[in-house]
Amino acid sequence: MKLSTRNQWQGIVTVITHGNMVSEVTLQVAPEVSVIAIVSKISVETLSLEIGSKAYALMKSTEVTLAVD
Repeated sequence: MKLSTRNQWQGIVTVITHGNMVSEVTLQVAPEVSVIAIVSKISVETLSLEIGSKAYALMKSTEVTLAVD
């Protein structure tokens, strides 16, 4: 599969926390670096995500805002 999204990181699913309608999926993309995605519970099932699964974090955004006190 080819995608136009430039920000792509392959990783391993380390945590899945299910809520009522959505799930929080943590993907370890490097040692001590994780990306957390909020996805529907149906997406977790459709993608067959489980602890140890390989997956990709794909991010496409026109802006990233950082702030400090």
